[in-house]
Amino acid sequence: MFIKTAAWGSMEISEEQVYHFPKGIPGFQEELDFALIDLEEGQFAQLQSLQTAELAFLLADPFVFYPQYEFDLPQNDMDELQIKDSVVIRSIVTIKNPLDQSTLNLLAPVVLNPDTRMGKQVVLHKSAYQSRHLLWGETHNELERGGE
Repeated sequence: MFIKTAAWGSMEISEEQVYHFPKGIPGFQEELDFALIDLEEGQFAQLQSLQTAELAFLLADPFVFYPQYEFDLPQNDMDELQIKDSVVIRSIVTIKNPLDQSTLNLLAPVVLNPDTRMGKQVVLHKSAYQSRHLLWGETHNELERGGE
């Protein structure tokens, strides 16, 4: 299937790259279907709306940047996404200038079920995580030591 993107124009994706977000993403509830496009660097991916070419999120594997990152996924979210065995966790990246001020949202991870191709951004209530952890720098070091 071909989709339109603001960054790359028209591009071909496979059905396996498409994820359905039944409730959309917070702030974009009307956007229900996205393509997960792995970027060449391997650590990052683009979550591209299938409806709006200009809407895309840069995602990263939070465990690459914060190996100690952990949380309990609420049962109702597991049920909603029909998670049985497989789950993929990604975090939204906000690129800043200068680049070393870019942040990762650990408070609201994007949870993907590769078996059912469903996704959801889950807000972790009662969590010490924040929506803006530096990709590199002091915040990263503080989390590694267990302090926030």
